[in-house]
Amino acid sequence: MVSKKNGAGLAAAVGAVVLLGTGSAQAATTSGPALPATLTKTDVGQALNGTTTGLGYGVAPIKSLRLDPWANSSADFLNNGAALQPDQGLPSVGTGTLTGPLSAGGGVKDLPLVGGLTGVLPG
Repeated sequence: MVSKKNGAGLAAAVGAVVLLGTGSAQAATTSGPALPATLTKTDVGQALNGTTTGLGYGVAPIKSLRLDPWANSSADFLNNGAALQPDQGLPSVGTGTLTGPLSAGGGVKDLPLVGGLTGVLPG
């Protein structure tokens, strides 16, 4: 009795023999000196266009990726803020300005200082 593992291995071995056998037969039929390989010239404009298009599709989800997995939940530790009220009538300073976009479920593009810089990235 032949197991499935041996049958799959036998099929792979037969496939390898067929591929190697045809490759050696083709190599034996070529004769004459080998010509040097030449590469075609690359169109730099199309290469950069393809790269930036592909990069845009790869970077766009990262810019809107939710950074705080517990946003809008009772376990959100960024929802707790600290505020300081200085003397002399100055406005209060708190952490809610920085943590507010994250605790609301925002991504990198929603952060106060870094969000503006993400506009430089494609996507």
